[in-house]
Amino acid sequence: MNQETWTAVDEFLADALIAPDAVQEETLRRNAAEGLPAIDVSPVQGKFLYLLAKIRGARRILEIGTLGGYSTIWMARALPGDGRLVSLEFSAKHASVARENVARAGLRDVVKICVGAALDSLAALEVEGEEVFDMIFIDADKPNNPEYLKWALRFSRVGTVIVGDNVIRDGRVADLADDDERVVGSRRLVEMMGEEPRIDATALQTVGQKGYDGFAIGLVVA
Repeated sequence: MNQETWTAVDEFLADALIAPDAVQEETLRRNAAEGLPAIDVSPVQGKFLYLLAKIRGARRILEIGTLGGYSTIWMARALPGDGRLVSLEFSAKHASVARENVARAGLRDVVKICVGAALDSLAALEVEGEEVFDMIFIDADKPNNPEYLKWALRFSRVGTVIVGDNVIRDGRVADLADDDERVVGSRRLVEMMGEEPRIDATALQTVGQKGYDGFAIGLVVA
């Protein structure tokens, strides 16, 4: 098996399971035209996040790492009419592109995008009295994953679903000698989810058009 096969299977699955989506296709086109890195989740991964939110019955979602809003739109579409998604993005340029994409998707009144370092934005949300969330998606700078998980717990209640993206990193997460800060941050996220008594967690390895990676998924149980 190789990348060509993984990509072909992803394309088959997307064609079979996901209806044509002109809005999201335009989101990816705009992201590319603006020079944003092509690190969005794949369509089947976006649908996975959408279904997780639907299964959970989420009314409030926190996303740490917006990029151009592709995953944001997937999750926001799962919310009820009075739902709310708060997304945190470090880059003002990326946030601007994401706002345009979100507006084009008809979700301007559902999604709030905060610009700045995510740890600062999380602290500001706490000061502002932001309520807890039903689902939290961690997909920002990997070295800060441990801190993002701590904040995720502060914004959680029993039943909150916490998802961490890119935790496998081509299998490097299992190499304890690998001290790349992105690998270390991903490894610690997985370890902390396993150590934390308030979280019941697992992880899934994935292959597809985005290569070899995976998600960590936890349910807050106490």
